[in-house]
This record gives sequence, C-alpha cells and structure tokens, in this order.
Amino acid sequence: MKSLGDIAQLLKGELKGPPDLPIEGIQSLGTAGPDEISFALGPRNREDVEKSRAGAFILPRDWPYPLGRPCVLVDDPYLAYAILATAFIERPFEAIGVSPEAHIGSGCEIAKEVSIYPGVYVGDRVKIEPFVTLHPGVYVGEMVSIGEKTTLYPNVVVYHGCQLGKRVTIHSGTVIGSDGFGYARSGSSYVKIPQTGIVVIEDDVEIGANVTIDRAALEETRIGHGTKIDNLVQIAHNVSIGPDSILVGQVGISGSTRLGRGVVLGGQVGIIGHLEIGDGVMIGAQSGINKSIPAGQVVLGSPAMPHKKWKRAMAVFKHLPELAKEVRELKRLVKSKRGSE
Repeated sequence: MKSLGDIAQLLKGELKGPPDLPIEGIQSLGTAGPDEISFALGPRNREDVEKSRAGAFILPRDWPYPLGRPCVLVDDPYLAYAILATAFIERPFEAIGVSPEAHIGSGCEIAKEVSIYPGVYVGDRVKIEPFVTLHPGVYVGEMVSIGEKTTLYPNVVVYHGCQLGKRVTIHSGTVIGSDGFGYARSGSSYVKIPQTGIVVIEDDVEIGANVTIDRAALEETRIGHGTKIDNLVQIAHNVSIGPDSILVGQVGISGSTRLGRGVVLGGQVGIIGHLEIGDGVMIGAQSGINKSIPAGQVVLGSPAMPHKKWKRAMAVFKHLPELAKEVRELKRLVKSKRGSE
C-alpha cells in the first residue's frame, strides 16, 4: 500500500487531494476500485474518468476539466503509469541459494545472494554476480559471465563465453550465442565457417521469448545498454545494436549490420547484412531494408523509402487497377484513331 502523497513524490507530480489517502494498487479506468488509482492519457478519456470507481487518478497537467476527485497531475501519464505499476509489483529479492538439484561446473564464481532453481545447468568457470535468478531449465555454458540482478526465465540457453550485463532480463526459450549462419561455397556443397566470437549483452537490456542472437564469427555480437527486444526476433552474427533501441516482434537483422542509438524497428522489419542504420532511425512495420539509412530518418515500405514518399506512393498504389484500366482504354482509343486515319 502507498499513500497518495508518496505517489505524487515518486512521480514528481502535483498533488490534488489528501496526501494520506491510502492506495492499494493501480488498475484501468474500467476496473479500478475505490482503494485503487487509475490514469487517463488525455481529455479524450474524460467520460471514462467520470464513470470510473477509482479512488484517485493520474492525469496530464493540462487536464481541462474540473477535478472532482483526488489526483496527481504529471507531464506524461503513460510514463507515470509505468513507474507506479513497477513500484507496486516490486518485491525485495529473496535469495534461495543454489538448489542441490542444479548442476554447477568446476571453477565457478557464484555469489551467495542468488536464486538458482532445480534443473539449471551451469558449466565450468562461470561467473554469477549477486541477486541473479536462474529459473528451471536454464542452460549456462562454460566461461559465461552474468551481471547482478539479471534474471533468466525457464529454458533460456546461453552458450559458452557470452557476457550478460547487470539488470538483464531474458524470457523463456531465448537462445544467446548459437552459431552464426556462415558457410563458404565449395563446388556444389558448403563448408562451415567456425563461429568463434561471443555475444555481449550490456546493462538494462530486456529480451523477449524465443529470440535468437547469434555469436560472432570473430569478435562479438553486441546489444547496447537499455535496448528492448520483443519476442521472435533474429539477430545474426557480428550485428551491433546501439543503446536504447527498440526491436518489435519478428524483426530479422542479417550479419554485420550496425544500428545506432535509439533506433526503432517495427514488426517484421528485415535488414540485409553489412548496413549502417543511423541514430534515431525509425523503420515502419514489414519494411525491407537493402541500403544504409542516415541518422534521424523515418522510412517505410519494401524496399524502404522516406515515409512521406511512401504515403504518396500508397495513395497511388491503391488506385492501380483503375489506372491500368484507363491506360488500356487510352491505348484502345489511340489505336482506333490511328486505324481510321
């Protein structure tokens, strides 16, 4: 439980109401009860706010309607919701130690304050820092390092030599450090190129379920600080992703491509190898990228083009059947006129 005053202080908001009002949790406008707080993104939610049973609200600072109930005014209600929801669900770390049903290799350095559950496999010479949680079925290969407060959910696989930073979260079924897809042609067959590099995951990265991040052929594949990766994403060998980037579901990035800081890739974006995607680039869903993109660009389409140009092209594209019919009619008229001369 938190008081409304504590919530206002946490969110750096303006308190409108009794500071000692007890708040048990946060819910949507339609489900919140009198002991809970809810939030509205803007004036369009006015009717829902008025109908809501919530005991208090998080509202934008420029809320234009009378404030009939307690609230906290903030600059960004959605961000405030994220911060407060996290505060309500956070629990102190409770270390269970290393389960006797987990396999721990030789020469490991494992902090005392960890939770390593039954069925975990930890290879030789692994380093695990404090407050790490490894859920059942996790596989950690030899010489892996895992930073403090990192959590690996069931059935995550981390191959040998990979490095995970602090406060990393990796969801079930993800594979870190499997071989990159590299082969040399030999006549009608292929010769595998050894993948001898590693994967480096920097601090504060979250990786969704069933993601695959390939180890480098040489050197490293790197995921930058604060980057968030959705489910079902494929990142190939030697890719480098800059800090604070967002990759939405089913993105595929081919080998040796480099993404700058704050890049956003919509769902099902595909990028060929050896490209440079500049800082702050935004790529719309299902786009195909076959050339490098300078910093700050917003592109869509396959092949991708600037989003304003893409919108104009799409406006024409949906009328192509009618345009084709008109062209055929014009050709018929021209041919008929020539035949009559």
